[in-house]
Amino acid sequence: MTQTTPDHLNRQRWQQILARDVTADGTFIYAVITTGVYCRPSCPSRHARAENLRFFDNTSEARAAGFRPCLRCKPDDDPHAERQARITRLCRLIEQAEQAPTLQQLAEAAGLSRWHLQREFRRETGLTPKEYARAVRQKRLQQQLADAPTATDAAFAAGFGSTSHFYAEAPGELGMPAADYRQGGSKQQVGFAIGPCPLGRVLVARSAQGICSILLGDDDTLLEADLRARFPEAQCTPDTGLGDQLSAVIALIESPHQAQQLPLDIRGTAFQRRVWQALQAIPPGQTRSYSELAEAMGSPSAARAVAGACAANPLAIVVPCHRIVRSDGSLSGYRWGVERKRALLQREAQGPKDD
Repeated sequence: MTQTTPDHLNRQRWQQILARDVTADGTFIYAVITTGVYCRPSCPSRHARAENLRFFDNTSEARAAGFRPCLRCKPDDDPHAERQARITRLCRLIEQAEQAPTLQQLAEAAGLSRWHLQREFRRETGLTPKEYARAVRQKRLQQQLADAPTATDAAFAAGFGSTSHFYAEAPGELGMPAADYRQGGSKQQVGFAIGPCPLGRVLVARSAQGICSILLGDDDTLLEADLRARFPEAQCTPDTGLGDQLSAVIALIESPHQAQQLPLDIRGTAFQRRVWQALQAIPPGQTRSYSELAEAMGSPSAARAVAGACAANPLAIVVPCHRIVRSDGSLSGYRWGVERKRALLQREAQGPKDD
């Protein structure tokens, strides 16, 4: 795109050049008529006059027009590779810091504004810097609880600023109290109940924090074995007090458009939890592809990681990974069988039932 570029787009690009906006790198190239060079939008060189600029969609067009690459900003280098390298450096900075760096500190280290850093970091990792730092702290805490003399020592070594903050946050990050985690989770109690449903058999399991597993199948023995494999260190026992929760899940299968109020204990990595949250935002009767869900999360390059998180979903129905289809609308794989997926989508497509 050369001088025929619409004026409003020229103005937008001129503002990006003035701001040396690194997030615009790779979206267009500008050339300076008086010097004969072409640059990327973030070029640190002194700004030329606006009337001396020409805009191109890529470096090939600029070269074909007789311009040569700038030696300072090196526009022929891959901007995506540079972004990846920049975010990788920030990830290492977060991982090596005793206390999580602030957003401003990370922005200064990257040479970006805080807003641009948030957007670029999420695009490359699927997480915000704060979410990534929390995931790093969670992993560090798990390691420290296995080796530190006391839970308090582990808390400070993992980066918690106070014991009160640690004891408030640890159960959510570990899925259980820190003391139980130090003992391998052997004290954790997981109750479960199994019953018939329109899709065969359904198992609902509950921890102290809430519903931690919803599994579908045809054989009670296999469902119980699946649950024990998911919680190998916990004490998994039948729980007759789960009748209401079991009924609520069955009702949700029968009437998917109703609101569900189940307290959930959703465990997974920070990225997995973001994917599961995004899945819960898809209305009944609608579907998304992996790439569409990644785009909605602000991480368009993370479609493969989104697929992995969907496959790891521990809460069938309630976290509706069955609403993910292929880009052409056809059904993709489903942890609990494609036929169950088809049945769920058909029920949702019928709309809410009349009272």
